[in-house]
Amino acid sequence: MNTKNRLLVLTITLIGALSIAGCGKSGEKAAPPEAPKPEAKTTVGTEIDDSTITTKVKSALLANEDVKSFDIKVETRKGEVQLSGFVDNQTQMDRAIAVARGVEGVKNVDNKMNLKTSTPTIGDKIDDAVITTKVKAALLADESIKSFDIATVTRDGEVQLSGFVDNQTQIDQATAIARGVEGVKNVINELSIKK
Repeated sequence: MNTKNRLLVLTITLIGALSIAGCGKSGEKAAPPEAPKPEAKTTVGTEIDDSTITTKVKSALLANEDVKSFDIKVETRKGEVQLSGFVDNQTQMDRAIAVARGVEGVKNVDNKMNLKTSTPTIGDKIDDAVITTKVKAALLADESIKSFDIATVTRDGEVQLSGFVDNQTQIDQATAIARGVEGVKNVINELSIKK
């Protein structure tokens, strides 16, 4: 393909991407400009910004040698970053919060991380991965919960739920579902209601 054709393909792709980003979600009606609602849903642009912030925070955590970011989940909503999961000590927790706060676009950091209580064996890690998979599947099966907004981490049979949901009913339902999964010893519910 010559340079002119590549430029044409790139231009068409860029225009298409910008057109999609400028559109609202299907099924949603735009509020009139003179009467915005304070509890309005997030826009596609906001969701893209949040995804970008999440990616930047995850990258910053990976790049920082003081933080083991593989055990930290990152969720972002309207610029508010929620960190959850398990860390080895308070120093790692403090450093992870500081790293997240230093990322451009982060308005606030909500710490939902917990300290690890013991060093798991390979068998424990496999058991925890199975429990996490079962909890995620159970949450997906319940139509009343938007489980794509819920992060699930398991450590020593203890399940941590974090992320953003619409209301307290969804928080309670997610907790009940997780508790009902075989192998779950305890559920730490760190879910937040969307603002």
